[in-house]
This record gives sequence, structure tokens and C-alpha cells, in this order.
Amino acid sequence: MRLDFLRELKKWLVVFAVAIVLGGGDHAARAQDDASTAATDGGGQEILQSIFVPLIPHAPFSLTLATEWTRPMNNGGTYTVVNSRPIKRDSVGRIYEERWLLSPKGSNIPSQMSWIQIGDPVARTLYQCNVRQKVCELLTLSSFAVNGRFDPTRLKSGPLKDNKGTFTHEDLGGAYFAGLPVHEYRDTTTLNSGVMGNDLPMSTVRQYRFSAELGINLTSVLDTPQLGKQSFTVTEISTTEPDASFFQPPQGYKVVDHRKAAAPAN
Repeated sequence: MRLDFLRELKKWLVVFAVAIVLGGGDHAARAQDDASTAATDGGGQEILQSIFVPLIPHAPFSLTLATEWTRPMNNGGTYTVVNSRPIKRDSVGRIYEERWLLSPKGSNIPSQMSWIQIGDPVARTLYQCNVRQKVCELLTLSSFAVNGRFDPTRLKSGPLKDNKGTFTHEDLGGAYFAGLPVHEYRDTTTLNSGVMGNDLPMSTVRQYRFSAELGINLTSVLDTPQLGKQSFTVTEISTTEPDASFFQPPQGYKVVDHRKAAAPAN
């Protein structure tokens, strides 16, 4: 049951994922001759999955989420990228999120807004709005996207399927964060040697403060060998109703409807 729930949760998280392109990038130094700008080996893409925000009614909020992603360098140092972005939910359960590009911490490279996402559980619609192109793709939300919830009390410690490792769920007790009651948990997944290309046991640890009132984590820290350390922290939050204008496509944006047309009546 726990693994099935997490698999479904991951599907919903991917809807709200941000693609981070690794490699040279626009901010890297560019050589003057054509030969030095030719395609090179290596590089790739990774997905940063932010906090899960369910489409639940009667629990409005407006918050600012700070993200910090730190990865090790081969000389023993670390490389860190950051951003800060708003997320809003109204009493109907509609969600407004801005996506901002991650920028190197401490640099003069500014973060820029790249996407606006608006989910409506009643209309079962999702607007994916490209800020640069000023185009909103209109999609249909799946049943899980509408009804998905995260409940840490459902997680139980035990062995992984096929004896591939262990999962440990720890209850660290209640507290307050940003003026709201939260419950803190720590989940550790340890894979046995050889399961995922690891020659020694490999552990991934997630520690988070969960608000049952809002159904979201107000802090979440993921420490994993594959991706380094990712920290998500709510720095400001209000539980008043956000302005309804946030939950409509931005003015001046073209809407492209990708929903399947309804079948004609006989």
C-alpha cells in the first residue's frame, strides 16, 4: 500500500516538476570560434521535484517557498543553486504556482520566472503558461491530481519489496513553524548493495515538517547520494483568501486547448 501510494504521488509531483538543464548553459563563458562551441559529450537533464501541494478546498493560503539545491564538486567543495517563488491556494482548492529558474547562490545571475501553473479541481483543468512565449497550454487534470493527498501517518517502517533494502519512518513530534502547528518526520530509505549500481548500502533521507491543517510540508530536506541535498522552506505564509484574479490565465496570454473534445450526442 505504501509503495503504491508513493508511486501515484510521484506521478502528480512530476506534473509540477522543474527541468534543470545541466552543462555549459547560457551563463557559461563562450569561446569566440565555432569549433569551441560545437556539441560536446556528457551533460544531461535532471528534474527537481518541489513540495507537493494538493488541490484541497477550505484551506486557503499564500506562501513564499525558498529552494536550495547543493551538490558536491569533485574537489571536495559544493555547488548550490537557489530560488524563491510564490504558491497560492484558494478556498475552492485552486492552486496558483510560479516557477522560477534556479540561479547560482551568491552570484549576480538573477533568477527569472519561467512558468505559471494554475490547477482547478472543480473544472479539472491545468494551465501551463510559458512566460517567455506568453502561451498557456490548457490540459485536463487526472483523477489522482484532483484527489491526491499526502498523509505521513500512513507510512510504516519495514523491508522494501524483494528484500532490496529497508524503509524507516520516524515520528519526531509536534512543534510550530511559521506560526502554524506542524508534525516533524524523518524517512530513510536504504538500498542494499548492488540494487541501483551502488557498491555499498545507499541511504536517502527526507526530513520534513507537515501541516495537517494545510496538507503540505512547510519544510522539507532531501539528502540523497544521486542528487545531493535539496531544501524547501516556507519563508512567508498567510492563511487568508488570495485574490481570485490569480486563478485565471494572465492577461495577454494565448490559450491553446489540448483537452479532448466531448463526443457528439446521438
